[in-house]
Amino acid sequence: MQIEERVITKAILQSYYRKLSSSLETQVAIVGGGPSGLTAAYFLAKEGVKVSIFERKLSLGGGMWGGGMMFNQIVVQRAGREILEEFGVCTEEFSPGYWVADAVEAVSTICSKTVKAGAKIFNLICAEDVTIKEGKATGLVLNWTAVEAAGLHVDPLCIETNYIVDATGHPARVAQVIQRKLALKIPSQRPIGEGPMWAEAGEKAVLENTQEVYPGVFVTGMAANAVFGAPRMGPIFGGMLLSGRRAAELIQEGLNSGL
Repeated sequence: MQIEERVITKAILQSYYRKLSSSLETQVAIVGGGPSGLTAAYFLAKEGVKVSIFERKLSLGGGMWGGGMMFNQIVVQRAGREILEEFGVCTEEFSPGYWVADAVEAVSTICSKTVKAGAKIFNLICAEDVTIKEGKATGLVLNWTAVEAAGLHVDPLCIETNYIVDATGHPARVAQVIQRKLALKIPSQRPIGEGPMWAEAGEKAVLENTQEVYPGVFVTGMAANAVFGAPRMGPIFGGMLLSGRRAAELIQEGLNSGL
């Protein structure tokens, strides 16, 4: 069979267009494809929720790829291990209460299971703004990451959604945009940014801080701790996974109640 470059290009353009076009209206738009964003997408998609992830980088997985200081092993506690088992990721008990997993297996498996659950993933796309109507976030303003990096004056495109999830990690980019545009301190009278390292406190706080911080906008993962000024926790990832699942649960409750 003859292979034609034109047909290859046409296949990519038309299939990508169909995927993007079908996501212009979605129930949940997740900004950031790290462990918490992927986990939230997985648990929503497996329940039939229409969900899309927009990741500004080429690869997904956030900081999980590098484990700790580029030693690509990650640590989870018992509750986090249960979520890795849900995905089918192998774990090994290191000492009572601590399990280790291969970072590469964890990220690649979570990505695969999330896509197979039905989530649509778009990489190299950044959310530069949000649409807000009558006091509620109703959509994302999107552009290519390359446009942002080059500082080009290129207008964006928009999608509509019922809920936005800020899973952008330390910068909490969506919350930052709302804070800047509306002159709000989200959620309290303090600038956005996490506290110093304290793994135990950070792991506890990230689940508590996973919540709606502006009508239609939830924070998850490290973005949740950044918004509330809670400690960072380093290369223990159980809290990220648990936070993603919690965000999915809260959003599912809202969708079920028609909010």
